[in-house]
Amino acid sequence: MIIHNLVEEHVMEGYETLQKHFPGYCGCEICRADVLVYALNRIQARYVASQEGKVITEIQLDRHQNRTDIDVILMDAFRRVTDAPRCGATGRSHSQA
Repeated sequence: MIIHNLVEEHVMEGYETLQKHFPGYCGCEICRADVLVYALNRIQARYVASQEGKVITEIQLDRHQNRTDIDVILMDAFRRVTDAPRCGATGRSHSQA
């Protein structure tokens, strides 16, 4: 049996879509991990172990409000990591230098 958190997939998709809207964001592996961890720790996990469970959960996650909630949390994560990156970059101005 494989147990899978479908929210993680949706957060990863949102990350790829939203990243380009934060030009000062570093995007290195450390910053990427920080954004994803921040977001995933603030969104209720949706674990599934069967195809039936996956279909039902995907339908629930595809509702507009759920997508919006994920995007808002990701945007907050991008802002926070951009303002204080752990990778040693200098924040908003580091990628514009």
